[in-house]
Amino acid sequence: MTFSRRDFVKTSVLGAVGAGVGGPAAIAAQTEQASLAGSPKRPVIVCAHNGRAYIEAAYDFLKNGGDTLDAALRVVKGPEDDPKDDSVGLGGLPNEEGVVELDACCMHGPTRRAGSVGAVRNIKNVSLVSKAVMEHTGHVMLVGEGAERFAVTVGFPRENLLTEHSRKVWLLWKELHSDRDWWGPGLADPRWRPPVEESKPQSELWRDRVEQLKQRAADLGIEPEFQLAAVERVLFPPTGTIHCSALNEKGEMSGVTTTSGLAFKLPGRCGDSPVIGAGCYTDQDVGSAGATGSGEENIKVAGAHTIVENMRRGMSPQEAGMDALKRIVRNYNGDMTRLSFVSMTYYILRKDGTYAGVSLWSGAEGHPHTFVVHDGTARSEPTAALFKGAGREWPPMPRIPEELKKDSEYLK
Repeated sequence: MTFSRRDFVKTSVLGAVGAGVGGPAAIAAQTEQASLAGSPKRPVIVCAHNGRAYIEAAYDFLKNGGDTLDAALRVVKGPEDDPKDDSVGLGGLPNEEGVVELDACCMHGPTRRAGSVGAVRNIKNVSLVSKAVMEHTGHVMLVGEGAERFAVTVGFPRENLLTEHSRKVWLLWKELHSDRDWWGPGLADPRWRPPVEESKPQSELWRDRVEQLKQRAADLGIEPEFQLAAVERVLFPPTGTIHCSALNEKGEMSGVTTTSGLAFKLPGRCGDSPVIGAGCYTDQDVGSAGATGSGEENIKVAGAHTIVENMRRGMSPQEAGMDALKRIVRNYNGDMTRLSFVSMTYYILRKDGTYAGVSLWSGAEGHPHTFVVHDGTARSEPTAALFKGAGREWPPMPRIPEELKKDSEYLK
């Protein structure tokens, strides 16, 4: 069941959140993940949903003695190499100037090392570059042109990351949607106001907007079977990222996060993915965590580090993740209008093999947020959510009317 903002105001969840971090009513209805019901297993790999196709091979590698970081890298490298995955690596949707910029970080638990790169252009596998920074330098983070030059020096080839498909999607956004960009004010700005409702009925607005974009997509040469997908990218710029944490039978742990960041972002923008302690954090003594979603919000609560420290103090993985989500909510004083534009999912793995996936929103009806786990059997599981329903996209757009959601011609 989805909830409107008015519904939220009426619920006890909002009251618990508004009272401050830690209100038990906000998570009382959540279901513990399957690993909490029985004895945890090792090895274990936990990752975002876009790692599903690659987790089996990574698990076999890990089970046969492979290093935990190398196992996690095998999961995230798959989407980086896939030109059809426009959220990571090759084919990632570009910044507002049409340039693909990538971020990544990794932490190796057994040696307690870390590496990170941000705003990297022309290098596809930035997850591997972050590992190279860890292994071949005395630094932790390299960014921009310096990170690119370093990558080339250690053997990574330069290549054009903007595929023809992504270029056309960017052109579609540039020509018809560039007035809804990231110049602000942002959600945290006191000047921010919710979008003004249009005078036209929502269904008419959406039909007009979709038809206009579909026609222009055809003019740009986007294949008919991909036109609606391109329209979706323009109307709802994705924030795709992939995180993976791995634990072997000996209790060694590692984590990695990689992304192309927000589609059509300002050049040079780095989100949480390259920030150690935000997009990824691993402590060999405790556990590992990572994030996907609204990077700016996660940076402000140091989400992955917060979760690991919560587990150090005795919280379960799910409790630790829920606490981090409530810190984001507290930053907006429980303002559901603003929070409806925030998304956040945490992937959490404790050293004993207990795991959890938690999210701010449960997802649209029939399309719950999920994460992937492999502890001998690969599977997707729904995240435990702080709020029921689906969040909204930022920059703000009107909600899609229910009648259009049921119309397969417009539902993608």
